[in-house]
Amino acid sequence: MKVIPIYASAGITGFESPAAEYLQQSLHLDEILIEHPSATLIVQAEGDSMQGVGIFDGDILVVDRYLKVKNHDVVVACLNGEFVCQILDLQNRLLLSANKDNEPVSITSNEMFTLEGVVSKSIRCHRPSNFFGPR
Repeated sequence: MKVIPIYASAGITGFESPAAEYLQQSLHLDEILIEHPSATLIVQAEGDSMQGVGIFDGDILVVDRYLKVKNHDVVVACLNGEFVCQILDLQNRLLLSANKDNEPVSITSNEMFTLEGVVSKSIRCHRPSNFFGPR
């Protein structure tokens, strides 16, 4: 993919064709989206629990296992055998939804909990993608 950067100014200073200044640069989305390739998972979001932080059903999530988790990071975790995408409250040991209709979930010693990684980026497909197979 080639990118042609266009710089808009507030005024016109001459009559030269705007196309005369176009530069072509290579663009590789994996270089933009994936910082740690060997520690990255690509997953698809399902449900409406994270809409409050801009993650919608069907969005593609870039999950980085290399990043050190911080309080209130959006994470993908496995809780009692089910993969979830939630906000991690480290201080209170809670998984928080970004949907006010969902209650927080306590992470107790009785729970089977593993952190899969931090959601570093999300991608919204405006047309359905079959990358993960039909839904």
